[in-house]
Amino acid sequence: MTLRAIRPGLALALATSCVGACATEPRGPAADIAQIAAPSTLQRDRQAILAMLGTYQVRFDFRETVAIEPGYQLALPKLSGGDEVVTLIVDTGHFISLQHTLVVGPKDAPMVVKHWRQDWAYEPVGVLEFKGRDEFDVEDVPSGARKGVWSQVVYQVDDSPRYGGYGGWAHGPDASTWESNVSWRPLPRRDDTTRTDYQVIAATNRHTITAFGWTHEQDNSKSVLTGTGPRELVREVGVNTYRRSEAVNRKPVDDYWARTAGMWTEVRAVWARLEADGRAFTVADDAEGSSLYTPVLEVADRLTAGEIDEAKAVKEAVALIRKQTSGPASAALAGL
Repeated sequence: MTLRAIRPGLALALATSCVGACATEPRGPAADIAQIAAPSTLQRDRQAILAMLGTYQVRFDFRETVAIEPGYQLALPKLSGGDEVVTLIVDTGHFISLQHTLVVGPKDAPMVVKHWRQDWAYEPVGVLEFKGRDEFDVEDVPSGARKGVWSQVVYQVDDSPRYGGYGGWAHGPDASTWESNVSWRPLPRRDDTTRTDYQVIAATNRHTITAFGWTHEQDNSKSVLTGTGPRELVREVGVNTYRRSEAVNRKPVDDYWARTAGMWTEVRAVWARLEADGRAFTVADDAEGSSLYTPVLEVADRLTAGEIDEAKAVKEAVALIRKQTSGPASAALAGL
């Protein structure tokens, strides 16, 4: 597959970074549900996606609900929250990329933490999916299922892939909702460092745009991978609530992206090469068990602090990605 066939508009996204400064970014109440009365279905879909831009106070709420395996004890709820800024990386019409960034720490000394990214593509030919055991591959979307749908591919803090799915938007007078097909994803960080009793989550995503902001619901099935297929362990629901807030300080986020946007554009380009190859690849911990995101984020922090220049930051980040990726598609990184 070509890069453009997999995710329309991504070729432009690799060369463009307008995080924190895009003219098409909605501001304030004008981005809420009242703005989604566009004349065409495509435009209504686009306005719903773009309505997720802005500054938010966020609550993350994950609760195991149904024990499937006999004798399993439900884990305690995982609750957290914070301030989050959602900015626009690129919008080509049929491809929209949104970047999430957390603002943490005291108000007089705020810090930023690069968070997840969501890429949306209209009527996709294929979608990047997690296959289990650290492996990712691009799966075809059936030709009869493409019309009017959007894929959403979610990326981790180091821009490595996390999961993908596709579905259609439904627009009502008070809310717009997108719901995905069931797709797999790796363990979330809330479980990755503390649990070894399951290996994959089968999930349905639901994004709902409301008058107060938006919500991200997840219907999760935590499953064990066996030689005969997945075995369901427990079910979980997640509700991430994004309430629009003008009290969130977005200046440190804009400052961070002004310093690091070039590096992250190059990092996205490396991952896009792997996707465009059309073959499977794996993203694994290194021999010491270190996750990829920690050293890559540290490179960006050193760039932000002025300890290294952009060229050195890109070189180090690419070397880290090459070190911890393998599989047939990794040949696409030769020479980087």
